[in-house]
Amino acid sequence: MAINRASIAKQLVPGLNAIFGMEYGEVADELTPLFENENSDRAFEEEVLFTGFGSAPVKYEGAAVTYDNAQESYTARYTAETIALAFSVTEEAMEDNLYDTFSKLRARGLARAMGNTKQVKGADVFNNSFNSSFTGGDGVELCSAAHPIVGGGTQSNLIGSGGTVDLSEAALESGLVSVQTCKDDRNILIGSNAVSIHIAPGEQFAADRILNSPYRVGTADNDINAVNHQGLVPNGYFVNKRFSDADRWFLKTDVPNGAKHFVRAPLSTKMEPDFDTGNLRYKARERYSFGWSDWRGYFGSTGAG
Repeated sequence: MAINRASIAKQLVPGLNAIFGMEYGEVADELTPLFENENSDRAFEEEVLFTGFGSAPVKYEGAAVTYDNAQESYTARYTAETIALAFSVTEEAMEDNLYDTFSKLRARGLARAMGNTKQVKGADVFNNSFNSSFTGGDGVELCSAAHPIVGGGTQSNLIGSGGTVDLSEAALESGLVSVQTCKDDRNILIGSNAVSIHIAPGEQFAADRILNSPYRVGTADNDINAVNHQGLVPNGYFVNKRFSDADRWFLKTDVPNGAKHFVRAPLSTKMEPDFDTGNLRYKARERYSFGWSDWRGYFGSTGAG
């Protein structure tokens, strides 16, 4: 249905002091710290885990050398979604509007709506990261105690016992150790380290104190803050206002090909008139996908709440 004069009755007469609701700030980009961004030129992208070799055994004198196999494991698929939004305005509403509202609707209104959709979809990768209904290429959720590995058994990227610890100095130290002792599918240490913490707004105060205090928080002695002193979280913390759980927090690691955002078609806008009605139609459109390939890119906890 087109926006007609009845929809903007106050904007057709003089004396209106302000039109509010269109002056809010731009939608903040909270996805760049979470995702690796790549361009795509096809309907879907696939990334496959290729496992290396296991540890080399001793070769005894006169014995044959041991052969090992490297192989493909699971495949992560990213299928581009088309996101679009449009509105139309009657010819009469365009002619009689005294306050040029539609230029703001076209530029800022559509941009905010499209930007918010992208931020929500990106955050949902982490909002669903403990939900077994949202699995990755290895058949389990992003944060799980049961990631299957080719060498047999499973591995975990949960922080603390069962991934249910609140953000604290002790929990962070436990998570950092888990990151540093993470192994590949052939049970070899990968040499990973944490780079940043990702939290909901309610945890930003605790994160700031834990990371940036030179001494241990809430203690009577003057022991140093080891995390701060050693620079174990070099990029600090990032707040995502669209994380649905106030206690949930994640450690991003330096493992490549973790969470990814593929851009199939960047944001574009179009405007065209309709010959029969005279209505002007405005549309915004883009195509992209979010997901994850290597679960070792993130370690997470739902918090105790």
